[in-house]
Amino acid sequence: MYIIDTELKKREKEGKQIRIGLIGAGFAARGLALQLLTAAYGMKLVAISNRTLSNAVLAYTDALGEKTETVEVTTQAEMDAAIQANKHVVTTNPDLVTDSTEIDVLVEATGETEFGARVVTRAIDHKKHIVLVNAELDATLGPILKKKCDEAGVGYTQADGDQPGKLMNLVRDVEYMGFKPVMAGNIKSLIDFRRTPKTQEQWSAEHFQEPKMPTSFADGTKISVEMATIANGTGFKVGQRNMYGPRCKHVDEAPGLFPMDKLLDGGLVDYILGAEPSFGIFVLGYSDHPIRTRYMDIYKMGKGPLYTFYTPYHLSPLEAPFSIARLVLFNDVTLAPKGQLVADVITLAKFDLKKGDRLDGVGGFLTYGAIENFETSIKENLLPIGLADGAVMKIDVAQDTPITYDMVELPTDSVAVKLRKEQDSLTF
Repeated sequence: MYIIDTELKKREKEGKQIRIGLIGAGFAARGLALQLLTAAYGMKLVAISNRTLSNAVLAYTDALGEKTETVEVTTQAEMDAAIQANKHVVTTNPDLVTDSTEIDVLVEATGETEFGARVVTRAIDHKKHIVLVNAELDATLGPILKKKCDEAGVGYTQADGDQPGKLMNLVRDVEYMGFKPVMAGNIKSLIDFRRTPKTQEQWSAEHFQEPKMPTSFADGTKISVEMATIANGTGFKVGQRNMYGPRCKHVDEAPGLFPMDKLLDGGLVDYILGAEPSFGIFVLGYSDHPIRTRYMDIYKMGKGPLYTFYTPYHLSPLEAPFSIARLVLFNDVTLAPKGQLVADVITLAKFDLKKGDRLDGVGGFLTYGAIENFETSIKENLLPIGLADGAVMKIDVAQDTPITYDMVELPTDSVAVKLRKEQDSLTF
């Protein structure tokens, strides 16, 4: 952070702020807007696009007060002129953000795969750096989007602050201290595969969110998506479909809860359930060096050779600006796929499904996602949850059945489906 804030202060002083266009105005996007508008320096939020314009306006007024004036634009000329005039710009047309020459970085924060794929590919065509507050998109299409960014000479990363970005930071820290990272771990308080937007309606209202995303938190889809992205960034796999997820009281118990042979054979992603600190993340690091283990014992880190390193919080999207600065200033990626997918998030039936049912994807009523090793997903022809929205069942299936491509009719005009086919055919 120290070199980053120095460079950002320099940019602020020189009037050369990083210009950011934000796609989305939901809970996460408004939190990022808050940071950029009230706390960040050396970077500037110049435009917000959202399908519901009032939410884009709300992102500004939440941060700057109810009397804040915004300008709605409907053409490219209006967009670029308003940015140049330092207006608070809002629009329902994301193409005006992706195409603007007055924007350096596009932040995609909708949580949608199909919409996100369309926006991000257009932004890459217009030479924008890409920062995702959209793990669902990265888990489904990260390798091909990263490849397109590389070819266009622009950066691609997930944002800091959410669990995957925090985990990758910690993996790097642990490795630099001389330990071999063997697990990237999440801490979860609840998983219930049967949760729906109806069951999560009250909680969502109390926490200022739409029910879809909290449903994905509760039914296990979100943690599978997040851990798939960290698997793809580290090369770690899963020990079994949907991970082990053992219960424990505190994260310090984690070293004794997972099979050592699999930890040492390339590493795992997984989670613990019901443990403290309940909003944190952890990494297991391995070292059998006798002097290093002596130091670790003195510093109350245990006897080893597995050690628990953890951060007791993640503050997405309050920490997300760090990733923007790291990418633009130093080409330092918080988290991106190393190559082809290592882990995938497959689709399972939340309840019995009938022929003709139209699936509603992540956080919906009909399906949930489960992490699986990519080699198994490909071998068994399993449908990624990121492509499930809008797919129509061709047959009846029982509850908890993994859904294959053969079982559904996919939308014929889907950009995400096209990109996924291209991605699956590539050797990185």
